[in-house]
Amino acid sequence: MLTLIGLGLFDEKDLSLRGIEEARKADKAYLELYTTAWLGDLKKLEEIVGKKIQVLSRKDLEENSEKILNEAREKNVVVFVGGDPLVATTHSALILEAMKLKIKTKIVHNSSIISAIAETGLHVYKFGPCVTIPLPEKTKGKLPESVYEIIKMNKRRGLHTLCLLDIDAEKEKFMKVREAIEILLELEEKRKEEVIDKNEKIVVFSRAGSDEVEIFFEAMEKLKEKEIELPAVLIIPGLLHFTEKEFLEAISSSLPC
Repeated sequence: MLTLIGLGLFDEKDLSLRGIEEARKADKAYLELYTTAWLGDLKKLEEIVGKKIQVLSRKDLEENSEKILNEAREKNVVVFVGGDPLVATTHSALILEAMKLKIKTKIVHNSSIISAIAETGLHVYKFGPCVTIPLPEKTKGKLPESVYEIIKMNKRRGLHTLCLLDIDAEKEKFMKVREAIEILLELEEKRKEEVIDKNEKIVVFSRAGSDEVEIFFEAMEKLKEKEIELPAVLIIPGLLHFTEKEFLEAISSSLPC
C-alpha cells in the first residue's frame, strides 16, 4: 500500500492525527522536500511518528519511482509531502502509476497554500490558474513568458493570480520576493502590454501557517525594497470585491510606516 501524507503549511506541528496514525503503522517512511519549502525538523517528525524517515530526492520520486512502488506492492509505505499531497502534479503521477500497478493507495490531506491564501482577505473562488515564477538558471536566463500570459488571461477575466516562488531544495536555493518582482517587471518591459505595473498594488503572503505570518498590500516598486521572510507567495489581484478591498485596506493601515 502507498500512502501520501500531507505535512501542512509550515512545520511538523501541522501534521494531522490521521497522518500520525498512518505513519505509525507503516513499514517504511519517506519524506519529499523538493516541491515545497517545509520548515519543520526531521528529527522531531521522526519522534512524533516513532520511526526513521528517509529523505527522497527528485529522482527518487520521478525517474526512479519504481523502487518505492515495488516496495508498496508488499509493504505499507508512506511518503510525507509538504502542504497537501496532490497539489503538486508529481504526486498525482505517482498515484496514477500505483493505480496502474493495482497497488492500493491512500491520501491523507492537509492544509495547502491554495486554501491558505484566503487569509489575505481575497476570495478563493476568484483565483484563476496559478503560476510558478522559475529561478533564472532553470530557464537559462530566458524570461518566463508563459507566466506573463497567464497573468494577462486572469486579469482579462477579473481573476487573481497566485504566483508561487520557485525553489531548488537540493541546492538550498529559494527565490526571494525581490527577485520575483524584478522578473515580472522585466517581462512587462519586454512585452509592453500593460499587464504589470510597478505602481500596482499586489499582495505578498509570507510564512503561512506559522506564528509569524506577514501580509503586505503595497506597490510592487515598494515591495521590491523590503526584506521579506520566506517562504512567501505573490498575488496579482484582478477585480476586487468591496469586501476584499476593505480587508486589504485594513492590512495596509496596520503595516508599519
